[in-house]
Amino acid sequence: MAFGAFFASGQTHKIMMSSNNYQDEGHTIIHGDSLDVLRHQIEDKSIDLIFLDPPYNIGKKFSGFQDKWNSDEQYLNWIYPVIDECIRVLKPQGTLYLMASTQAMPYLDIFIRDKMAILSRIVWHYDSSGLQAKKYFGSLYEPILHCVKDPKNYVFNSDSIKVEAKTGAKRKLIDYRKAIPTQYSSTKVPGNVWYFPRVRYRMAEYENHPSQKPELLLKRMILASSHEGGLILDPFAGTFTCGAVAKQLGRLSISIESQDPYVEIGLRRVLGWTEHQGKVLSPPAKSYQAKPKETQKKYEFIQRSLF
Repeated sequence: MAFGAFFASGQTHKIMMSSNNYQDEGHTIIHGDSLDVLRHQIEDKSIDLIFLDPPYNIGKKFSGFQDKWNSDEQYLNWIYPVIDECIRVLKPQGTLYLMASTQAMPYLDIFIRDKMAILSRIVWHYDSSGLQAKKYFGSLYEPILHCVKDPKNYVFNSDSIKVEAKTGAKRKLIDYRKAIPTQYSSTKVPGNVWYFPRVRYRMAEYENHPSQKPELLLKRMILASSHEGGLILDPFAGTFTCGAVAKQLGRLSISIESQDPYVEIGLRRVLGWTEHQGKVLSPPAKSYQAKPKETQKKYEFIQRSLF
């Protein structure tokens, strides 16, 4: 293997090239095992922002893979080295967003807090999609850690992510504490509870994947914690939402994925390919008929497991 390079905003980014790499205009897709790729193909201190969204160890069935380890200990022993490699490849001023199940996050929080500064413990809140628990309080959120290497020197573009500051008042509020009274700002930086709907079957961005993250969630992270031309890494690409949003926002991306059908999603969503090895790459067909019972049961299982 040899190093290949891609360029943007006057920067050169190197990545170890192999036959399992696909690259176009500053966006690279690597077909392989995340830990192996991180160890052997990604340079030290080369990444500006990492979105780490590993399997949750709750038994979801992916293409050719089920994310259930024999024990919690086995799962943690698998994910800890991945986190360490992500820290290694992250730049000194870089940012890591880590997602996990509510069961696993306490262990990952303890593991990572001695290695990075945890700036925020974010709650991604969403609705129940019609599934309601009957004998317990159902889960309506997933936890996210916002981590940086250097708490005194990191990227945070607050102006890029401001939201409306709702006061309930019918008229603009005035701050009379200042020498010249002025209106209070009508925008603010979001708090650590983020509401974005889960990706549903009939949404335009929907892909056939059991744990797809919404584009708006990734957009907030990428806008907040990277600059245009920055390099974004997604070690568990899945539906390649991170890479697709990075491209929309003028960032570069490296996406790692081990499953063939999901790599094809990335070739289409990130690189813009319409064909691969004689196969037409097209979005999943959407039907407006009710989902079959087995599909409904699958989503009920996921809802229960996320608690």
